[in-house]
This record gives sequence, C-alpha cells and structure tokens, in this order.
Amino acid sequence: MRKNRPHFNIPIFLPAEGCRFRCVFCNQHYISGKEAFPTIDDVEQTILRHLQTFYTSEADVEIAFFGGNFTGLSHTRQKQLLDLACFYIDKGVVDGIRLSTRPDFIDEEELRFLREYPVKTIELGAQSFDDHVLRKSGRGHTSNDIYKASYLIRNFGFELGLQMMTGLPGDTAKGALFTAEEIIRMGAGCTRIYPCLVIKDTALESLYRRGLYQPQSLEEAVRLAAQLIIKFEEASVKILKVGLHPAEGFISGNTLIAGPFHPAFREMAETLIWKKILEDNISYDSSSTHLTITTSPQQMAKAAGFKAYNHKWLNKSFKHVHFIADPLLKNREYSISYH
Repeated sequence: MRKNRPHFNIPIFLPAEGCRFRCVFCNQHYISGKEAFPTIDDVEQTILRHLQTFYTSEADVEIAFFGGNFTGLSHTRQKQLLDLACFYIDKGVVDGIRLSTRPDFIDEEELRFLREYPVKTIELGAQSFDDHVLRKSGRGHTSNDIYKASYLIRNFGFELGLQMMTGLPGDTAKGALFTAEEIIRMGAGCTRIYPCLVIKDTALESLYRRGLYQPQSLEEAVRLAAQLIIKFEEASVKILKVGLHPAEGFISGNTLIAGPFHPAFREMAETLIWKKILEDNISYDSSSTHLTITTSPQQMAKAAGFKAYNHKWLNKSFKHVHFIADPLLKNREYSISYH
C-alpha cells in the first residue's frame, strides 16, 4: 500500500455464503441489506459503480469480500470472484484484494490457493478469545482455531485482521479487554470493533425475549469501545471500524430488536476518550475565564465532542471555550492555554 494516499474498499457482500454455522447473533441478510447471493454480474456492477466515485490514481483501492465465509466457498466459486478482481487489478484501477472468513476455515492448502492471487489482507471474525463466550454464541469453533489461523495467515505473508464483538452472551468488559490483548499479541495489523446487537429472526432474539440475554446499554458499549480504541492505538493496530453501519433499511425498519446501536457510535467513543484527556489535564484556576484547546485538524471535532458534548461540559467552568486546529500537531497531541 502506498503511503500517504487515501484508502478505499469496494465492498462485495456475500451474505452468509460459505457459512455452515448460524451464530446466535447473525442474520446477514438483514445486516448487509442483501437478500440473495450476488451473481458475478452483480459483483462487476458493484465494482464499476464504486470505481466511478474513486480517483484511482490518487488512492489505494481494494476489492473487499465481506459478509460471508469466503474460504468456505468452493475453489471454483472463489476463483470466479478472485479472477474478476484480478481483471481490474491488471487494468491498474484496483490495487489488491481483502477478504473476511472464519478462523476454522483456514489451513495451509487454502492459503496456498489464495497466495496465487493478489490477496493482501485476510480478516478473521474472531469475535472473542474466550471459549465460554464462543460456545454460548454458537460460533462453532474454539479460541485455538483463532490462534492457529492467525499464525498461518501471518506465516504465509498476508496481513492479518482480527474482528471482535463486545457484549456477546457470557462476555464481560474484562473478557473483551482480554480479547483485544490477544488480537494485539497475535500480530494483527487491523481490527474492527462491533457491539453485539439483537437482530430480528436470530437465536439471540429468542434468548432476549425469554429474558436469558441482556445486551449492553449504549453507555456501557461506548465506554468499553473507548477503552478498546486506546488499547489498539497504543499497539499501532489500525481500527477499521467501530460500531455497525448497516443498510438504511436496517436502521429504519423493525430489524433491530435491542442493543447499543447508534449511527455515531465511534464519535461517541472518541468523545469519551477526549473527555478523559481533558479531565486529567485541565486546571480549574478561578482566575481563568478563557480556555483554548489546540489539537490536530483531524482531532478538533472529536475533542469538542459529539454534539459538542465536551465543549458544553467545559462551558460550565469557563466563560469562553475555544477549540482550534494546528496542522503541526499529530494524532492526539494537544496544548491547553488559559487567559
């Protein structure tokens, strides 16, 4: 991947294709907004539609096969999809391929097959490294499968991605933090953090309605996500997504039964991170009425907070509060001045 260039994925959703298991939380048809498996023509139209929006000479573009269990497909089906992706790579308008799959569908034979193609990243839906949680969630594999697959993926030269889910049946905040630590220890280059939601027509819906499962509150999920973001950032693990961003029909329909969904979930977690930073570093001198917080341009809105939450909070102690950007600052660097 070329440095300092924007990165775009062309997402190809394969809802539950290749999956022989039905996790308690999963209904891919609702989550992806796709009712049927895409044909090759469907996939090509998706690629062309996305390419129209990208300035490919100025960006790194990957075709990303998401939503199903890619390595659970037959090699014939995989080859059709990978050959189509290679056509656009050979044309010079796409740079590579990434895919998501299950840990128990990775072995040396499969990785040798994938290594014949320009696949850069393999993301595993790990969800948890706690066997008790995996069992209660109906994952159909153990933590040992995650460890073995992670080792093989890295050993074969692919970038490893490990996705995690918080609030699963039997899980705790401590358990989620352990999962994050194991994701880091296994050498993942990227991760995704999803709070568990109760989706219509899933086993989890039945458990929820029978009082056997209680999802995280939005506050609990956001607070835990903030801790996870800091942990991954400190370990230089790239966070690709925090929270679910489903299709419009999922948000507006009756698909979501319960759980900590919010379209600005990540922004809310980033707000908490900055609130903690500011709480720990601001001096409340009674003689100061003006407070100026300077951050990098990318962090200024996050520091002010979702719906200006942190700005409003600070206005309770200071008459004037200003957030300004300095392009010389990077990441979460900041300065505070009073007058």
